[in-house]
Amino acid sequence: MFNKIFKNMGVYFLVVLLGASFIVATFFQKPQEDERPNYTEFVQAVESGKVKQVEMASGSNQIGYETTDGKKMRVYAPNDPSLIQTLKTNKVNIAVKAPDQSSWWASVISSILLPVLIIVGLWIFMLRQAQSGSNQAMSFGKSRAKMMVENKTRVTFADVAGVDEAKIELAEIVDFLKSPEKYQALGAHIPKGVLLVGSPGTGKTLLARAIAGEAGVPFFNISGSDFVEMFVGVGASRVRDLFEQAKKHSPCIVFVDEIDAVGRQRGAGMGGGHDEREQTLNQLLVEMDGFEANVSVVVIAATNRPDILDSALLRPGRFDRQVVVDNPDVAGREQILKVHMKNKPLGSNVDLKVLARRTPGFTGADLMNLANESALIAARNDRKEIKMEDCEAAIDRVIAGPERKSRLIGDYEKKVIAFHEVGHALIAKLLPNCDPLHKVTIVSRGMALGLTMTIPTEDRVLTSRSQMLDRITMMLGGRVAEAISFNEITTGASNDLERATMVARRMVTEFGMSEKVGPITFGKRQEHVFMGRDFGEDRNYSDDVAKLIDEEVKRIITESYDRARELLLQHREQLDLIAYELIAQETIDAEEFDRLFKGGEPSSTSPVTVA
Repeated sequence: MFNKIFKNMGVYFLVVLLGASFIVATFFQKPQEDERPNYTEFVQAVESGKVKQVEMASGSNQIGYETTDGKKMRVYAPNDPSLIQTLKTNKVNIAVKAPDQSSWWASVISSILLPVLIIVGLWIFMLRQAQSGSNQAMSFGKSRAKMMVENKTRVTFADVAGVDEAKIELAEIVDFLKSPEKYQALGAHIPKGVLLVGSPGTGKTLLARAIAGEAGVPFFNISGSDFVEMFVGVGASRVRDLFEQAKKHSPCIVFVDEIDAVGRQRGAGMGGGHDEREQTLNQLLVEMDGFEANVSVVVIAATNRPDILDSALLRPGRFDRQVVVDNPDVAGREQILKVHMKNKPLGSNVDLKVLARRTPGFTGADLMNLANESALIAARNDRKEIKMEDCEAAIDRVIAGPERKSRLIGDYEKKVIAFHEVGHALIAKLLPNCDPLHKVTIVSRGMALGLTMTIPTEDRVLTSRSQMLDRITMMLGGRVAEAISFNEITTGASNDLERATMVARRMVTEFGMSEKVGPITFGKRQEHVFMGRDFGEDRNYSDDVAKLIDEEVKRIITESYDRARELLLQHREQLDLIAYELIAQETIDAEEFDRLFKGGEPSSTSPVTVA
């Protein structure tokens, strides 16, 4: 600190010298005269009575004089012995002064001192730059972990919802950090590491921040990518520096976000055993559980790829616990919506339970985005509070993207899209294992030309064979509706065919749901831990089995297609009626769909014949 003060004092001293030299050179020079005539003109002015006063300096040939009209001038006078007599004859006042030193100082400063000061200033600047570069080089191996400041806004477990089991697991660690004597009396020790595992957006980082807010201990936050550099040894050095800082502030928490950036399996890198990432991982393993004990230093890490982490990192003594932070269920989604909606003005018709049921598969980040989008839509419509229709529009936006009102669609294509979507909706209505219909629309969103939304009545963990077959039949309902209504098929069903084929192939090769092939899993997926997932597939079956698999996939798709065709032909009248009503209204909800399906009159006057 003192070195820094001395260096700053040198800079301040240089600035003062430069300022003083500027003041001296500017204010201590003689003011410039209005004109500078020659000596002959000066003598003529004296003889004509135009000179009022003359100032002479001893030892100088410069003469300053003032005219009768107030002008001040200066003239260079040669050694003229008759000048004094001429001045006396014309009654000019003569003043003699001592030699002027200011011009001498100004000339010295301008010619010598200023260049010296500029050179000294450049030298100090270059010295500071060199010292700064040296400090950066010395700090290159320092940890980039950020210690959370206590006076910042604290996040507690009350701000985290939908992950009750994970909070219970982590609350024990918080309790140990607050009162370790209760556990030490029973011979228990704190888990050295906790690995938070879950899909992106489930709240792993938020949980870590809540642990820091609850425990009230120092909290170091760093990303896994901050360790690894292109220079060999830097990552290991940063790991050592991180744990040195943590030991100085123990008890404390070290949170490593996205640890899979540094904790992938060893031996998979392109650099072999000397890969920089592997050296960093080796140092991390030693620091977490080596010969030197880490007292009251808890390491919390988060990842969504636990399958690619090194086995030595996951063993007891390092990451003792793996806490799964899964997607929230219906009750969890309702709690999360309450957290994100508590500071927003809600209308009387907003039902968070209904919103939670209509958002299956949403993560905490999705629900936070939903709450924000609802507020933005309400503000866009100049409302003072959020209505239920704003939340519905926000759900559509999160799922399928924003409305594309600028997309121009012709009448014929609009009709094809309407029949396509109603084909999906009718199959979902007719098959018992399909999720209940929520709404069907032909409003273009994102890349989709239309959308049929179904919402499950409950969260499912398992999927049966009959449910998968009904789902495939529903996916093919759009293509079937096009074929029977227009005697023509379009490219609009390409994504439906892709998804249906994928489900059918997984039924045969992964889930053993084909009686002809048998309960066998075919194909072993290769997920290269360095190159990324889906790097290849190990084909562990013969060509005859591959042919059999293709035949079974085709059979499932064909039977589902014929089943969808039979259902839509039986309900051709409802297909035409609802499709034309959809063209007129663009969006039909579940209640209106049920009314039309049961034979209700359409709200708009539309023909029900196919053009």
